[in-house]
Amino acid sequence: MSGRTEAELAGLGYEQARDELADVVRRLEAGGLSLEDSLALWERGEALARLCERHLAGARERVENALAVARESDAAQEQPPIAE
Repeated sequence: MSGRTEAELAGLGYEQARDELADVVRRLEAGGLSLEDSLALWERGEALARLCERHLAGARERVENALAVARESDAAQEQPPIAE
């Protein structure tokens, strides 16, 4: 297992973090690790899960912003021209 800190994990993209998290889960489910190794792996999994959540929250915000802009654009196009 790599000794990267949570700050170092922050450089991972969503897909990388998700794949590593899946590997952590597989290793924990397989068992056979010492208590100390299991705890360290679990802590890494928690950090990866938080990172994935941050990536997903950022993506959700971008989608919501894009939808808001599209709705504003649609509403502006539907407005009748102002009579002079």
